[in-house]
Amino acid sequence: MIRNYLTIAFRNLLRQKAYSFLNIGGLALGMAVALLIGLWLQDELSYNTYHANYTYLAKVMKRGNDKGRNWSSTSLQYPLATELQTTYKSHFQHIVKASWVQDYILSSGETKISSTGVFMEAAAPEMFTLKMLKGNWSALQDPHSIVLSASSAKALFGNQDPLGKIVKMNTKVQVQVTGVYEDLPRNTELHEIKFFAPFSLWASLNDWIAERALNDWTNHFLYLYVQIKPTSSLEQVSARIKDAELNQIKKLEGLQKQVALQPQVFLHPMPKWHLFSDFEEGKPQSSSVRFVWLVGLIGSFVLLLACINFMNLSTARSSKRAKEVGVRKTLGSLRTQLIGQFFSESYLIVFLAFGLALVLAKLGLPYFNEIAAKDMRLPWNQGWFWLGSILFILITGLLAGSYPALYLSSFNPVKVLKGTFRAGRLASLHREVMVVMQFTISVTLIICTIIVYNQIMFAKNRPVGYARDGLITMDMKSDDFYGKYDVLRTELKNTGVVAEMSQSMGKITEVASGNNGFQWKGKDPNRDDSFGTLAVSHEHGKTVGWQFVAGRDFSREYASDSVGMVINEAAAKFMGLKNPVGESVSWTWWRTQEVKHYKILGVIKDMVMESPYEPVEPTVFYLKGFNGTVNCINIKINPAVSAREALPKIETVFKKLIPSAPFEYQFVDEEYAKKFATEERIGKLAALFASLAIIISCLGLFGLASFAAEQRTKEIGVRKVLGASIGDVWLLLSKDFMRLIAIALGIAVPSAFYFMHHWLQNYEYRVRIEWWIFALAGTGAISITLLTVSYQSIRAARLNPARSLRTE
Repeated sequence: MIRNYLTIAFRNLLRQKAYSFLNIGGLALGMAVALLIGLWLQDELSYNTYHANYTYLAKVMKRGNDKGRNWSSTSLQYPLATELQTTYKSHFQHIVKASWVQDYILSSGETKISSTGVFMEAAAPEMFTLKMLKGNWSALQDPHSIVLSASSAKALFGNQDPLGKIVKMNTKVQVQVTGVYEDLPRNTELHEIKFFAPFSLWASLNDWIAERALNDWTNHFLYLYVQIKPTSSLEQVSARIKDAELNQIKKLEGLQKQVALQPQVFLHPMPKWHLFSDFEEGKPQSSSVRFVWLVGLIGSFVLLLACINFMNLSTARSSKRAKEVGVRKTLGSLRTQLIGQFFSESYLIVFLAFGLALVLAKLGLPYFNEIAAKDMRLPWNQGWFWLGSILFILITGLLAGSYPALYLSSFNPVKVLKGTFRAGRLASLHREVMVVMQFTISVTLIICTIIVYNQIMFAKNRPVGYARDGLITMDMKSDDFYGKYDVLRTELKNTGVVAEMSQSMGKITEVASGNNGFQWKGKDPNRDDSFGTLAVSHEHGKTVGWQFVAGRDFSREYASDSVGMVINEAAAKFMGLKNPVGESVSWTWWRTQEVKHYKILGVIKDMVMESPYEPVEPTVFYLKGFNGTVNCINIKINPAVSAREALPKIETVFKKLIPSAPFEYQFVDEEYAKKFATEERIGKLAALFASLAIIISCLGLFGLASFAAEQRTKEIGVRKVLGASIGDVWLLLSKDFMRLIAIALGIAVPSAFYFMHHWLQNYEYRVRIEWWIFALAGTGAISITLLTVSYQSIRAARLNPARSLRTE
């Protein structure tokens, strides 16, 4: 019987090639989207599961309250780590101190690479269950050891065995390779780390840790990772260590301010690092996980639209199958047998569509990976993938084929064979509802895409307060950079391709340091005095193109500028100074309690250095020396010279003066563009889904238009005989669809406004939702509808009326 069903199904597909193409193509497109989104969801929800101890790992964090404002932090003090490792060690399998992740120069012989690494205590490889290709988990016991990723080992040593080889870090210290681990996958929080080195080595390279930080509860500089024992739960351990800091600082003098913050220590579990990484008011936010489920919901909608098309196209041809059903029922076929037949046709189409969907998914995966910033692959060799695929086919076949099977098998054989069967007005109601649903989803996605794009462009066009063009920045990764600034600047300017050069603390596109301890005339003693604090060289303003609103820049002609500072408008406003130039500001350095008195030299326009969607942070710039070191070089290329011509000459100078470091640079405009990556990713995904939803919805409209023209064949013939033109018939068939699109617009417009209004509330600096966005989306939807419907309408209108009237 099954064989007979499939034979009939194949014959129907071959007989109706256009119908088969639309059905299989539409379903394949929807299934391909569902496959890609399924892979994306699996990748997002399996973040960090690479680590075998995933459910027992956590990051130690703190939260508290500062004058009514809740805060949270991942940066911790050394004595807090000591307290946990002594008083609370019974709750933990491992407690591991770690430095911040940073780029370093690794060299072996003449080979030099820039690699991102971290310094951790010896238990790190075991705690994170690194897959060791060479060596073992105890590889960091030696304080002068290093564990390399496979890619870093390959870059440094080629095909040689790296174990035992000597590597220089930043041309400063020698370490021995004691292990090589498999590169961490992209869907782990640690995937950028290309080497691990001992924390004790990092501490020895930074004298201030031993001198000032070991017992300093005010110095936040390290990170702490833990693995709890299997017999404990993260919630229980987190509750027990809550007052680990507070209990200690209450006993010490001079820490009343710290006590007033009411610090609470807690564990942030690894399963939440990715989707609950953003903290607001001291609590993790669910915005990332909401985005994941939103994308999954959109993927489900796209698949649903494809299934709706299948139903529409199947029921639109109901009159073609009515006589077949009538004859079969007359000859004794049971309804269950007819349902089985139609389901077999449905599953055949779904099976063929799935095969095509795999091809489309394979072809589209590189583009999708680029948009989503992923490294996903179709898991052909995984049993769960094929098991899931079978389940996917079964569900899709059931979803797409249930209504056609139940609807077509319900025909009355007597009415069908007498020729009196009519589907009736209510029979098409469900199809109209489905078309409204399709276009509601499509128009909503179009509106969302436009608003996301406008928000991105609004932020991109925001005045940034400096000149990004021709500006490059470099990290000073080698000690050889230091002490050579003046000669390097002179050599570069002598090439004629460099307009100016400066040094700074951190990149131009970030506020790398923040401090308090400031006092000025008229300051409110109850007000927080935290500022961004950036050390720079004299030429920094000329290099980046500061725009002064008052006062002047640093100058080498005035020795007093060593105690001068330049502030931004946000800082001037924060201080409440009407005429800040010339005012005195004292700064107490928290590490040494040394006080230095500054004079405000000038006020510059706010530079957008952090998020372009947020207000500019009050920031002060001061000359390198007291309290500040520099770690970046900034170069302004001569505007009269192209970057292609300038960079080789700049590289020659660097290789001559600093041969120990690879010549690596970033264009500031490209670094700034990275700040829009998340929003652009959302916009591209929304545009992609909107386009696919429109394509699939048009197939649904085509099916409904076909059904309408087929049902009104005789009416059209009569109207033509009575003198109706092609335009009259076109209008007759089109107006019903325009009514459906109007209903869809009525639902989509307020829905899209509601969702996007709430989405925009996440940004302080945001675009207004303009009326023309909805007008544009509505006009586009109407135009697409008319184009889609017109083919069937004009085709029906051009039929010979004599032929139309003979149809019955």
